[in-house]
Amino acid sequence: MTDDEILAEFRAADALLEGHFILSSGLRSPRYLQCARVLMDPARAERLAKALAAKLPAGVKAQAQAVIAPAMGGLICGHELARALGLLSMFVERPTGTFELRRGFRLEPGMKVILMEDVVTTGLSSREAIRAIEDAGGRVIHAASLVDRSAGTADLGVPFTPLIRLAVSSYSPDNLPPDLAAIPAVKPGSRAA
Repeated sequence: MTDDEILAEFRAADALLEGHFILSSGLRSPRYLQCARVLMDPARAERLAKALAAKLPAGVKAQAQAVIAPAMGGLICGHELARALGLLSMFVERPTGTFELRRGFRLEPGMKVILMEDVVTTGLSSREAIRAIEDAGGRVIHAASLVDRSAGTADLGVPFTPLIRLAVSSYSPDNLPPDLAAIPAVKPGSRAA
C-alpha cells in the first residue's frame, strides 16, 4: 500500500480528525488519527496488517515467535499482525499504571517478540511495554505500528517499522500556537489525560 492508499483508509473510516487533541503523551496536536475507527472494519484491519507485515524485514518475520501489543489501542492491530504473520498474539496492560503481561500469558525465556502499537508519538509507552515484555522473559526483536507520528524521530530502543510515517505537529500545553489555543481541547484516546 502507498501512503496515499493508507491515508485513504483512514479518511474512509472518518479516522483522520482535525481540531485540538490531547495526546497520550500529554502533548497537543491539531490532527489525530483515531486507529480504533480505522480498525472497526475487520476487512480494513486485515488489509492494513497485511500491508505492514509485508514491510517487515524478512529476518524479523523468520525469527519472531509472537506479537505483543499494549492494551487498549494495540489490541486489534496486534492481533491482526499476528494473524498475518501466523504468530501468537498477546497483550500487556496497565492494571495498576505499569504494563504487565497477565491473563495467563507466558513467555518462554528469550522468546522473540514483535511489539505492535497503533500509533507511536514519543515512544514512551512503547519503551514501557518493551520493558514489561523483557521483565516477563521475552526479547523484543522489532517494533511495528500502524502510524509513526514522530516522522521517524521516536527512539524505541529496537528496530522499528511503521506502516506510515507522518509529520504531525505537536506542542506542549504551555506553548500552543494561537489558532490551536482558541479551540477547546479533547482527549480522544483510551487513557485519561
